[in-house]
Amino acid sequence: MKYDIKDIKLAQSGLNRIEWAYADMPVLKTIMKDFEKTKPLRGRKLGACLHVTAETANLMRVLKAGGAEVFLCASNPLSTQDDVAASLVKHFNMDVFAIKGINQSGYYKHIKSVLNLKPVMTMDDGADLVSMLHTEYKGHVKNVLGGTEETTTGVIRLKSMEAHKVLMYPIVAVNDSYTKFMFDNRYGTGQSTLDGILRATNRLIAGSTMTVAGYGWCGRGLAMKARGMGANVIVTEVDSIKALEALMDGFRVMKMDEACRISDFIVTLTGDKNVVDEKHYDIMKDSCIIANSGHFDVEINTKALRKKAVKEKEIRPFLREYTMKNNRKIYLLADGRLINLASAEGHPACVMDMSFANQALSAKYINENYMNLEKRVYKLPDVLDNEIARRKLKAMGISIDKLTKEQEEYLKSWELGT
Repeated sequence: MKYDIKDIKLAQSGLNRIEWAYADMPVLKTIMKDFEKTKPLRGRKLGACLHVTAETANLMRVLKAGGAEVFLCASNPLSTQDDVAASLVKHFNMDVFAIKGINQSGYYKHIKSVLNLKPVMTMDDGADLVSMLHTEYKGHVKNVLGGTEETTTGVIRLKSMEAHKVLMYPIVAVNDSYTKFMFDNRYGTGQSTLDGILRATNRLIAGSTMTVAGYGWCGRGLAMKARGMGANVIVTEVDSIKALEALMDGFRVMKMDEACRISDFIVTLTGDKNVVDEKHYDIMKDSCIIANSGHFDVEINTKALRKKAVKEKEIRPFLREYTMKNNRKIYLLADGRLINLASAEGHPACVMDMSFANQALSAKYINENYMNLEKRVYKLPDVLDNEIARRKLKAMGISIDKLTKEQEEYLKSWELGT
């Protein structure tokens, strides 16, 4: 067993966290039972680059129960829960490479540590593992059967690789499953982002003006939750349809150039770079708080902020104050990294229950079908997506109607009109 973690003595605290999360992950529990019986991943080496949280730990347990040999590293330098990493090593005998707050070189060293163990399946959150496998580990990539991708940003990168014909094995885009993006992205990101902002700042949301950059599923979730807490929500967008949707949903829509002049909070959730850029710091409202809930730390131009500031200091954990020449203050949370995982605990377990059910079933699907899959980005088959939703409803005690034979025939027919 190989590992690089902060402190093995933290393991008991991590185990408590893992067990608490597992209690609210009923779908993953049913998959665990299935995997223990059938061992669908028997003998497979699986390399995972995910946020090392209590919820992720339970996914790793399921994969191991299914027969996989699992190697785990973090997909973000600030998202690791060190006690969870320790518990995975001590209590579950897993190879883990993750330390919260590790520097950039250490972060990539951990990814290499996983790849050095020669996995034949990958599980990624942001596509850093896949990217390194396609560049520095090309000699091994031919042995990889397939992989999965958890997040919007990663899927964008992988589809670009597919378009440029450099993707060397099939990937299932877990993020494109309805039981992932409609719930994890909207309800999970919405709640956990606000949780992270509140823990870092202890500022009142009610009565404030919050700008949400990007109206994808994550942006929708944050805008909805912020409005529910009493914020005056502004949406910025580059997509005309999404901007129109935000307007019809009752939010103010404007350019970032306008929004930054009046915002108390600005939160980016776009997956693109420099959404908050150098020019915005010259006109930004005094005491504006900026945060990012997109995967990478590129959405806020932090280099330009540091360059423009005449002074900076840490006010609270994950909260830095930047003083401009005219004595205006700008506050940056978590150095522009994922605020919901840096200063909070990420998504609630009941949401990750569905996301990680997708991951587990995607791994099983790849292992059973890789010989028939092309070097493309795939969506998990709808039948499996619906199966996850069915299991979730059953766990919640909810029953729904079924079509009668007459209704099924009617929907299939074209003869019957008005």
